[in-house]
Amino acid sequence: MTTLSRHQQQLVNNSIKLIQSAFERHPAHNIAISFSGAEDVILIDLMSQLEQRCEVFSLDTGRLHPQTYRFIETVRNHYDLPIKIVMPDSNDVAELVQQKGLFSFRNDGHEECCAVRKINPLRSKLAQLDAWITGQRIDQSVTRTELAEVHMDGVFDGRNGDLEKFNPLANWRSADVWDYIHARQVPYNPLHEQGFISIGCEPCTRAVAPHEHERAGRWWWESATHKECGLHRQNLIAHG
Repeated sequence: MTTLSRHQQQLVNNSIKLIQSAFERHPAHNIAISFSGAEDVILIDLMSQLEQRCEVFSLDTGRLHPQTYRFIETVRNHYDLPIKIVMPDSNDVAELVQQKGLFSFRNDGHEECCAVRKINPLRSKLAQLDAWITGQRIDQSVTRTELAEVHMDGVFDGRNGDLEKFNPLANWRSADVWDYIHARQVPYNPLHEQGFISIGCEPCTRAVAPHEHERAGRWWWESATHKECGLHRQNLIAHG
């Protein structure tokens, strides 16, 4: 079994404190964890070590891998935790597909499709909250090098205007994530065992080679400086 180093245990302790601070600053029912990947399950696992709980939600774009849907159910059962599935407006999806087909993002860029399938439903969900907690890390992408552990969301609004954003894993490295997963036996998406690292929608995600950056498998036909779906668009603004 993997054993965490002293440094890694410090990262864990700091992350737990950060999640606890979110509960101290906002009512638990007005906070939510955004769940999709390996880092987000760590957030759920860290929260399970606290007395308080908040809602966990996951965006279902309608184009996820079958393995991802089963992964969501695995996490739900493992932690005996309800996961709210947030879906896009079916009329918006139908209009996009009718006008541009199923793969318009290959020619037009991914922003329009992501806006319909991810950003709009996310915006509606976040408008009900005071704060959200994400699994972003600084080393995930060149667009995330300015990532702070806590900041006001510059893109989305909360129920009273300001929306606070907590990134408890900001200073974790990929190795820290996987050491924690193995040490705590945290469930993860089986696609990771097939070379997938950053996992999104099926048409926009591929496995990466050992020498490639973990975000290289997302929208691989686009520039690395534009590889944000819009969930964390503030990273692009900060990156300039």
